[in-house]
Amino acid sequence: MDMQVYGYIRVSSAEQNEDRQRIAMRAINVPQGNVYLDKLSGKDFERPQYKKLVKRLRPGDLLYIKSIDRLGRNYKEIQEQWRVLTKEKEVDLCVMDMPLLDTRVAKDLIGTFIADVVLQLLSFIAENERETIRQRQAEGIAAAKLRGVRFGPEPKAMPESFPDLYRAWKDKKITIREAAECCGVPKSTFYDAVARLERRDYPSKAIK
Repeated sequence: MDMQVYGYIRVSSAEQNEDRQRIAMRAINVPQGNVYLDKLSGKDFERPQYKKLVKRLRPGDLLYIKSIDRLGRNYKEIQEQWRVLTKEKEVDLCVMDMPLLDTRVAKDLIGTFIADVVLQLLSFIAENERETIRQRQAEGIAAAKLRGVRFGPEPKAMPESFPDLYRAWKDKKITIREAAECCGVPKSTFYDAVARLERRDYPSKAIK
């Protein structure tokens, strides 16, 4: 069977654009049907398209990846997958942004040693960048919460009569069920609105 050429593309989320990687694959004539794309985090290799790709690979095939962090961002798992691909599957790997990581070129002892060192270094950098991104995201969310930014779905707007219904309920003139029915919402939503009212940040727009 003739050698097949494949490409693997990964972006971390559905919102991210993979065009740069696709352009790079087209530039080296990787067949479109042989390009596999995952829109998932690089924290592990539980990715459906990557798994399909690995099953399809045969000894002597060639796999292109734009950069090592597109393969993954977990140091130990990158090392393991590199071993699986090159030793068990017996395919050649070419990391396009790093010529030293091209198994077609460095097959002697010194070349293999240099490639292993470069792979370890870039794998470490890839995982470290993932941890840095996670830390910055956490810090950004914490800072936003301190500024009063709220996360999650927008709370349901209550009718203009809600403050009067709230007072009637607090004065035990009506039950929670009656108050919620007058607002046209479930009891749980009415309770949420009560909590927002008591924090002075409930929405005042009427339900339309």
